Amino acid sequence: MQVEGGYWGRILRVNLSTGEIKVEPLPEEFPRKYLGGVGFGTRLLYDEVPAKADPLGPENKMIITPGLFVGTGIGTGSKTAFNFKSPLTGGYGRSMAGAKMGEELKKAGYDVLIIEGQSDEPVLLYIKDDEVKLVPANDYWGLTTGEARKKAKEEYPGFATAFIGPAGENLSLISIIDTDERQAARGGPGAVLGSKRLKGIVVKGTKKIPIAKPDKLRELIFYWAKVFKDHPATKADMDYGSGEFLDWMNRERGTFPVRNWQMGFFKKAYEKLKEMQEKGLQFRVHIEIDPYYWAPKYRVGRRPCPMCNKPCSQYVKVESERWGTFMVDGPEYETLYSFGGALELDDFETVAYLNYLADELGLDTISAGVTIAWAMEAYERGLLTKEETDGLELTFGNGEAAVEALKKMAYREGNLGKLLADGVKRASERLGKESWKFAMHVKGMEPPAYDVRGIKGMALAFAVSVRGADHLTSGAYGTELVGKWWKFEGVDRTKGENKGFEIAFHENLMAVYDATGTCKFSRHMYFLEGFPDLIEAVTGMNIGEAELMVIGERIMNIARAFNVREGFTRKDDTLPYRIMWEPIPEGPSKGLHVPPWELDRMLDEYYQARGWSRDGIPTKAKLMALDLPDIADDIGAGI
Repeated sequence: MQVEGGYWGRILRVNLSTGEIKVEPLPEEFPRKYLGGVGFGTRLLYDEVPAKADPLGPENKMIITPGLFVGTGIGTGSKTAFNFKSPLTGGYGRSMAGAKMGEELKKAGYDVLIIEGQSDEPVLLYIKDDEVKLVPANDYWGLTTGEARKKAKEEYPGFATAFIGPAGENLSLISIIDTDERQAARGGPGAVLGSKRLKGIVVKGTKKIPIAKPDKLRELIFYWAKVFKDHPATKADMDYGSGEFLDWMNRERGTFPVRNWQMGFFKKAYEKLKEMQEKGLQFRVHIEIDPYYWAPKYRVGRRPCPMCNKPCSQYVKVESERWGTFMVDGPEYETLYSFGGALELDDFETVAYLNYLADELGLDTISAGVTIAWAMEAYERGLLTKEETDGLELTFGNGEAAVEALKKMAYREGNLGKLLADGVKRASERLGKESWKFAMHVKGMEPPAYDVRGIKGMALAFAVSVRGADHLTSGAYGTELVGKWWKFEGVDRTKGENKGFEIAFHENLMAVYDATGTCKFSRHMYFLEGFPDLIEAVTGMNIGEAELMVIGERIMNIARAFNVREGFTRKDDTLPYRIMWEPIPEGPSKGLHVPPWELDRMLDEYYQARGWSRDGIPTKAKLMALDLPDIADDIGAGI
């Protein structure tokens, strides 16, 4: 290795088909070219998973790569990447989690964990430093994530865990991996482990991660801790969590998707609130799913990600007549949308219960909620019969029906469970009847909580995202909605001009965050300038801001190349029918949408900013400039 710290230079490879376990060297060029996290994961995914591999077959792999900062003590440096070919989209898959297991994996002496092949019987992967083995897991199979975690904590005290739930076992394409109540959720990673019959991973490390300049790192950790403490965003995040701006998104911007994206703000909930206030009932000034209402009432503590000194975690306890007593971390902003706004459900206890159930059953809350919202619209339009919903009155606002639908999805139970288990794209294909017109997805993945009809840059970000509709690949929603951030000023969210460079730049920067494992809620503190000193302290490498942006661009081009090799082209960089053809009907963003001609113009700008062909394929020249000659030969466009 040509660096002084930060890496072990070791890849742990586990073959579930043969039972072979071995340690291999990390390629020497990896640290400087890819940093870690998604950098390592994206490059290895491209190299190791062949084109056209079945995402649920033995050729697919789960490649787990902790970010460079994980386990070093750097504030908010907690994110571990789960890299795989997505069974949901058929393309590049990546899920991030503030996972304790990532820290333990690094302390065990590994930079990367590659899981390949398929087991005949359910197994657990046990890792304690250099002791690695596969353990029979028949007695774990069938347990929820919480039940499996509790059992593992008793059998393996002090170990970090990662488990799939029943949804992953039943190969739901929207299933997750739960890592000690943090979820690697998007794109179907749970189904990948389910197909491999790997119920979970338990890991503990006792080694000290090598640090090049420990004294300098200690100084920087204290410096940044003070920056976090004094930053105005920290108090809001800690008091109300990621949903802190829900009311602003509704009333000020009109970009909070409601009723399966039929509307851009939660009209019914605000009308109900207004009626209460007019009657003199002033005990509530916020709608129920707004954390300004529920966080002070239900929060009983925090369960932050490792090394987080600005925790947005809102650990709540609900004692409900309808749902009993349960505790859950959240709901996050995205879940307040997917189980709240999208279902037109302004009942916090039910939304929280849906969140709890999804985590236990192992379902992505975004995908599951949007899929149920699609089913509710289909039912109300008369496209789904009561026989097809197994007798459920699947109407908007019906929390009981949503709960039953969620359970059926996880187990592929009944007509409805089989229809919805694999997300909205498959459900609309199975139902037919032009239900695709209100099926909300990009490349097969359901969108997060930003009505991009009124956020044009994010519309482009959704369309081009390598993993499907996604807000975190670019992280540009803040820049768009506020109109400025860091180097950006005068951004107009209602206009489609000049978005190509903006989104490409944001994607490259966010790839650096994912490579280092830094939480994107810290981007208002670290920006880009904070990273060079931290990287030097950890690794000894002197990497400036310009080189970091090249690393981010390199990662994004490899991810795009993976999709190109799978057959993705410009035609796949598109948006749902509703976003392109149905303007937001009322509210602050009334009349806005993204017609096809506007999307085409934004795509041209984006591909130009990226140095790609007009069909969205990275050019040989661009790939060669990024020192990716093998990928240039594989897929590089000539023009």
